[in-house]
Amino acid sequence: MEILLLEDINGIGKKNDLLIVGDGFALNFLLPQRKALVATPTVRKRYAEQIRKRAEEKERERQMRQDAAAALTGKTVTFSKKATKTGKLYAAITPEQISEELGKQHALTVPAESIVIAEPIKATGTFTVQVEVAGTQQSLSVVVQALAEEAKA
Repeated sequence: MEILLLEDINGIGKKNDLLIVGDGFALNFLLPQRKALVATPTVRKRYAEQIRKRAEEKERERQMRQDAAAALTGKTVTFSKKATKTGKLYAAITPEQISEELGKQHALTVPAESIVIAEPIKATGTFTVQVEVAGTQQSLSVVVQALAEEAKA
């Protein structure tokens, strides 16, 4: 069933989105709670301007995600962490830390949930992690260096 959302619903869509949802979901949840309208020709005419504005907003959001994906291409994030003499780190590098460093080093905002690390980074060296942005996978290089020990007096 095609519906027009009247309010934002997490995981479903935003206000003024035209969506196709299951009949049961629409008839048992969305319509009785007045969260949506059936997208009849009359409803489409009445809400035409809002629907058009929402479609333009969706296009801008998609373009911003693509720009963010293009901005990640060829980027490297460098960490200096405390390590043992054999090159093992005392603490593994997490997606949250990578996301934070992307913000500091390259002024890019990437949620930690979209960073995929195949194995935990627990040693010095160069590693490749995958970042999922705008429905595409981008590779990001992570360089881990041992923190230089200060001379003890």
